[in-house]
Amino acid sequence: MKKIVVATLLSVFAASVFPSSLRRENPEVYVTIGADPNFVRFSSLDSIRRYLDLCAEAGFNHVVLDVKPNYGKVLYRSEILPYLDYIEGVTPEPLGRDWDYLQCFIDECHSRGMRLSASFSVLPVGSPYWQRGLCYQDTRYDSLLCRELRPDGSLGDMRTTRKAAAFMNPARKDVQDYALGLILELVRKYDIDGFSLDYCRYPDAQSDFSDFSRKAFEKHISHTVENWPDDILKFNSDGSYTEGSLAPQWWAWRAGVVSDFVRRASEAIHAEKPDVDVEYWAATWIHALNVNGQNWASPLSPWVMAYSYGTPEYQATGFAPYIDVFAAGAYLERVHGADDNESIEFAFNRADSLLRGDCMLVGSLYAVNHDTVPDNPNNMYNAATMSLEKTGNLRVFDISQVNKMGLWRSIRQAIDDYKSRHRRDSIGDC
Repeated sequence: MKKIVVATLLSVFAASVFPSSLRRENPEVYVTIGADPNFVRFSSLDSIRRYLDLCAEAGFNHVVLDVKPNYGKVLYRSEILPYLDYIEGVTPEPLGRDWDYLQCFIDECHSRGMRLSASFSVLPVGSPYWQRGLCYQDTRYDSLLCRELRPDGSLGDMRTTRKAAAFMNPARKDVQDYALGLILELVRKYDIDGFSLDYCRYPDAQSDFSDFSRKAFEKHISHTVENWPDDILKFNSDGSYTEGSLAPQWWAWRAGVVSDFVRRASEAIHAEKPDVDVEYWAATWIHALNVNGQNWASPLSPWVMAYSYGTPEYQATGFAPYIDVFAAGAYLERVHGADDNESIEFAFNRADSLLRGDCMLVGSLYAVNHDTVPDNPNNMYNAATMSLEKTGNLRVFDISQVNKMGLWRSIRQAIDDYKSRHRRDSIGDC
């Protein structure tokens, strides 16, 4: 679906008349296939076919396939990036040089009437945890990487940490242009149904504190930062940090950087292929995502004003109007509790209210949190049902967990029961 950003009055009207939680008799049901936990499982065509059959039987009609994990290399044929022929401990080249992991999945999904979205880690170019990836092999990334503020006040290289990914600095236009080039290459070459912007954010509060970001921020606020970085944040002796007087402006600026790139990416994708959905996953605890610059809400929602860093500038960075689908990550154990901010029910209610109808809402679950025990109120059946009832859709991470925990039948039952209930409701409304 092509995202059309309309005027404020029209957005208000849409939010009141067409809420994102509008129930649908035929929900979109996504299953994610991460690269790392599934590299061996999907190293053959027979295995891909077998598991996609299981997905279809369980009621999944949409696959989110990780094709550019944090290593920076890819699982499709690119003229720009090298093919990912390893994930730590495993180095297969499954079907020889003609193997195209993404194209194989596209063909097999479409032959089953399933849609496919390519999940793409936008800013990572290596894995510090494994000390492998593009930024460990190519010096061209040295100047593009985020610089990390350390507790002793020094600046460090993200590659020397044990974090999940080494990020490029999203504030740099050359980084954004480079990422857009990668995105458009994939969109042009493959018949995908959706493009999922993953790791399209800042890594954490510690990054980026490079000279580049300092100058860009000072230009943004029109004056120098006298005490850098203490006027933004300063580490305490116990490893925690205290925010300085410029922190609210800093978080708003970073959120604006991410929002602007999401807009650029969405516009570029839709200009190339209007029917490709632009998707974005983020955790539902939006109040803590200021450190990542992830304001996934509608710019009409004043949620941020309830927090210490809340400003009109931050509110305006909401990027919901620029995407087609928001996957609200309620990676929580408790299912029920409208007033329990640690429950899935609360998370989806809040996400719906913050999006204001600007894009489609999809409830996203972490499979390992939900078992199949019938009398467990937090089991997968109840979690999937909550997602379907509150958002009209469902997304489950990850297929490896679904398979290991035997969740196929619970998911299928939740989908069938949801459809049956709403089919009866629609008949009753006639």
